[in-house]
Order: sequence, then C-alpha cells, then structure tokens
Amino acid sequence: MRTRFVVLHVLVLSLLAVLAVRLWQVQVVRGPEFVAVATETRTRDVVVPAIRGQILDSAGRPLVRNRTGLVVSIDRTRLDRMPDAGDAVLKKLAAVLGSTPESLRERIRSCGPGVARPCWTGSRYQPIPVDDAVTTREALQILERQEDFPGVTAEVQAVRDYPGKTHAAQVLGYLQPVTQQELERRQGLKASYSGVDLVGRDGLEEIYDQALRGKSGLRRVQVDRMGKVIGVEQQVAPITGDTLITSIDAKVQAIVEKALEGAMQRSPQADGAAGVVLDVRTGRVIAMASMPTYDPSVWIGGISENEYQRLLSDKSGRPLVSRAIKGTFAPGSTFKVTSVSAMVKDGYPLNGTYDCPGAFMVGSRPFHNFRGIGLGPMNLHTALVKSCDTIFYRAAYEMWLRDGGMKPKPKPKDPMAAMSRAYGFGKLTGIDIPGESAGRIPDRYWKKNLWAATRATNCIRAKKGYPEVKDGNRAAFLKQLAYENCLEGFQWRAGDAANFSIGQGDVLVTPLQLANAYAALVGDGKVRSPRIAWALVRPDGTKVKEIVPPVIGKLPIDETTRAYIKNALSQVPSDGTAAGAFGGWPMNLVSIGGKTGTAEVYGKADTAWFASFAPTAKPRFVTVVMVSQGGMGGSAAAPAVREIYEGMFGFGKDHAPAALTEPAKRLPVIKPDGTVNR
Repeated sequence: MRTRFVVLHVLVLSLLAVLAVRLWQVQVVRGPEFVAVATETRTRDVVVPAIRGQILDSAGRPLVRNRTGLVVSIDRTRLDRMPDAGDAVLKKLAAVLGSTPESLRERIRSCGPGVARPCWTGSRYQPIPVDDAVTTREALQILERQEDFPGVTAEVQAVRDYPGKTHAAQVLGYLQPVTQQELERRQGLKASYSGVDLVGRDGLEEIYDQALRGKSGLRRVQVDRMGKVIGVEQQVAPITGDTLITSIDAKVQAIVEKALEGAMQRSPQADGAAGVVLDVRTGRVIAMASMPTYDPSVWIGGISENEYQRLLSDKSGRPLVSRAIKGTFAPGSTFKVTSVSAMVKDGYPLNGTYDCPGAFMVGSRPFHNFRGIGLGPMNLHTALVKSCDTIFYRAAYEMWLRDGGMKPKPKPKDPMAAMSRAYGFGKLTGIDIPGESAGRIPDRYWKKNLWAATRATNCIRAKKGYPEVKDGNRAAFLKQLAYENCLEGFQWRAGDAANFSIGQGDVLVTPLQLANAYAALVGDGKVRSPRIAWALVRPDGTKVKEIVPPVIGKLPIDETTRAYIKNALSQVPSDGTAAGAFGGWPMNLVSIGGKTGTAEVYGKADTAWFASFAPTAKPRFVTVVMVSQGGMGGSAAAPAVREIYEGMFGFGKDHAPAALTEPAKRLPVIKPDGTVNR
C-alpha cells in the first residue's frame, strides 16, 4: 500500500510539473502570440462599400444617379452548412418577401454552363442580394428575428437609377457583381472589396469603373463568442466615388432617340438605326443613340433568363449592342468625300470639268449611274450635290490601271484606300466606351488575306455547288462565283475599285467613324479620338481630371480642298439629294450641309444615311443618322436629321425652345454641398 502511495505522489508531482511547464510556455514563451489570437477572435473587420459616383450630362443633369434602397442579401456559404441546406430559412424568407423558396434558390445559385438566369455571377463567398426593393416593415421582420433568419441581412444600400430610362443605355452601361476571377486578377480590388460591390459592365460604367467606385471604408467591430456585435473599435469612413461629367446633352439625347424611333416607324422594313452628334471643334460626343434600345434598370437585382436572351436576340434587334460604334454598314455616297479628296491629291484638277454619263465601262462591264440617268459635264462640286456615280467609277478605274491593274506594281498607291484610312476609316476611333468595331477598308492586301482564308471552302463549293439553294439561277451564279474565287479570288479587280469609290462593295464603316470623318473635314482638318467623358469631379466640386479628346491624325488635303468640299455639301439640303427633306428649312437662320447615302445590301433593303453639319459657315455640330433597311438616304435618314436640328435650334412644329444652339463651353459647377449650379 505504501508503495502505491509513493507512486501516486510521484505521478501527481509529475503532472503538476508538466502543468507548470505548460503554463510557463503559454503565458511567458507564447503569451504575445495567444494574446494576438485572442484579440483577433474578438474583433471583425467589415469593409464598408463606398457610394458610387454619379454620371451627369454637360449641364449637370443626372444620366445615372443613386437612390437608397433596402436590400436583402443571403450568405450562401452559411446556408450550405445547415443540415437542410437552408430550406427552412428560405421558406420563411419567401413568406416575408412575397416570393417562393424556389425563386430565391435560383437567385443564389452560381451561373455556369446549363444554368439559366436568374443566377449569381459573383463569388459564392459574398452576400447575394435577392431583393433590392423591400419595405421597411419587411426589413424589420428580418432584423428583429435574426434567430429565424440566420445568414440573411437587410441593409440600406445605394441602387443605380436611370432618369432617362432607355436613353443612352448602350453608352452608360450597367453594373454586375464582382466575379471570383476579377477578385484574383484585378490588383487592389480584393483588399477593398466589401462583399456587395458591383463593377461596371459595358459603356462608361466599365471604362471609368475605378474612379466611379470610390474607396471602401473599414469598420472594426467587437463581437461576443456568438458573433454578435457588442461595440465598434475603429471606423474609417468610405470615400464616395468621383462624379463623371460627360459631354452628352440630355435634351439632345432625347431628341435623337425620338428621331431614330420615328425613322424606323416610317420605314416598315427597318431593323435598326443609329445617330451621332459631335462637337466639331473638340471631338466631344453630344449625343449617341442606337435602336432598338433597352432600359438598363433590368440589370438591377438580377436579370431573368428571358430578358437576357431578348437583349441578345436577333429577333429583337440585339438592343444590348450599340449600332453607333459596333454596327458596320456600307456608307454609300456619304463616302464620296474621301473619293474627291483622293482624286485631288492624285492630281485631278479641283476645278476641272468631268463627264457624268448614264453608265461607264469598267473593263468589259458597264457600271451605271443612279437609275442609269446621265447628267452631262459637271465639276466636282456638282458631282457631290447631284451624287453622280460614274465620275467616281472613271477615276477609280484609272487609278487602278495606274497601279498595274490585274498585274499590280510592287508598291501600288491605292489612293482611295489610303485617303479613307487618313479620314479614320478601317480602324478604331478610340472612343472611351468598349465594344467598338474597326470597320473595313478593302484593298489588294485584304483581298489576298481573304482568299487565303476562304480558298478551301470556295474550291469545294466550285465542285459541289449549292444544292440547298432552290433558285436555280442563283445556285448557278454562286457556283460560278465560288469557281472564280477559288482560282483568282486574290485579285483586286477593276470592279472592286469602282465599287469602293462610291462606298459600296466590301467597304464597311460605323456611324461614329463617319461622323468623326465629317468633323475633321468641316472642322480644322484634324482627326480626333472622340470622348464622351468630359471630367471627373469630387462630390464637393473639386476637379480631379479633365478628359480632352486627343488628336490622332490630320487629313492629307489642304484647306482649299476642304473648303471646296464643304461648300459643295452645303448645297445638298437645298439643291441636291436632300432637298425634299429640308424643304422650308430656314437656311437664312441656320444653314445645313450634308450628304445622303443609299447603300445596297444583298438580300435586304438599302441602308439609308445622312451625314450633316451646321451651321455651314462655321460648323459646330456634325450629325449622322443611319437607318438599316431604311431605303433611300434622302427619304429615311435625312428627315430624322432634320428633326434633330429642329429640336436643337427650336424650329420644330411644337414650338419648343431650342435645346442646344452651341456645345457647352464650361463644366457645370458642383457646389461643396453636392448640388449642381447649372
């Protein structure tokens, strides 16, 4: 028995010694480490989202603003840890919100292949908003009974609001949740991410996202062992995002939208339209619209699958895509200003006399004037006013022959293609919204590259033919064309050059490119990269940065040639192809110049164009309207341009005051309290 007591004493003393050593290690050796860990478990760092900056027009009117709303969000990771995967919570929440558990479950599932919208495109580890328009009563039911709604929060957040509804939708863009890939890819975003931040998608929201988003704040709170907040230890206020002032004029934008809508209604076959108004002297965008359009508020709180597919559907006209910068179309006769410029630079006399027959033989094929009507001898001034085609066919054919024809010289000049590129066609303008198309300026090199890419297909079709085409004549034509392209598709033929000279064939431009080219022509001869944003300003009115459209080129023609072309275009609305649209216009008060364009499209109705400028003496505005499948430029596009100028200068039948007689010269003043002095 005594031995057992001794062993027990030794064991107890050993345990006490071990305990003492362990206490010494914990309290002395590793004491600071455990203090830090203990402190960390008692505090939580909460990133506070900043209020996103507004987007204003040139007069300080809001294009995009914020409204406060109660937003209910769900922590999906917390629901996933529950035994029933959160089904009970979703049932209770659905009863409060007047929804269904299935609908809420759809909103919090991750988007992916085979998953239809609504779904969540952001990180699964962030709170997922499921309703952005809850009432105060609904929010209180959730907040006061947190034990019934674990993982569910209701907070006051800023929600985007669009006063103009559909106006400038493709220009402004929209917001969507941050994805996990963006958090990992974008430097600094993860550290400042609050869990409910949205990022810009498309338009100005995307390009100026960083400035608009502002800087998130930090709130360090003390919590008990259950995670309940018991106090605030530290707080750093968020910094509101910058206000983006644009050169867009909201009144003019509304006028352009209405004019495009009317143009499509007057043209039953029309499937789209676009309009651009530029400040000639600065290169700033005053209005830019595309039809069909949509209301960007559909993105708020998540978009349904049906609505998302409608925005991308060809049947609905793909309203998500801006035809002003992305749509490419043959420009028709509006392109002739580049052809005249190329002729003069290539040695054709500016004041010479040129014959305008009803048809001109380009090689062995006759190329006809409009309706085959000959107009006799005329100068280049009249050729633009009356839109004679055969003068340009002849010039293009002669240039083609001088370059070697079917056996081109080692370094062909291609004067018309070179001049069109100098005007800015065939490349991006560099405007400050994403998704722009470069268009297409075809030449010998382009033809070779196209042949290399399509030769195999053409050779197969040359043997196989087109059995799926029911029209026998059409099938035979396509087979012969495939045969020729298989053997000689790399050759830049005389007909290619002739079509190029009048903006037909393979030439494709965007409405913005055409407006930018005309601004350079009737302005100072400098080609600018257009800008929509004018300045970034702090909410208290402090200017952060002014955004100036850069000069990216200069027209290779002298001022005399530019003035000659401008004077010719000044007669088109009064004595030329647009005279019908501008009958009765008060030219003595505000004179309008411009050029109509009617571009043929195989299998579709013609594309209608009118590119214009005003006033003609000292142009301040360039306005371009394009109506896809609209028909004649003088009867479909020109009346829409007239409607735009009527609204701008106050000449409309409704006797409304002038919306804008000259572009804004100064930024609107934002006062320290955030209000705008217009």
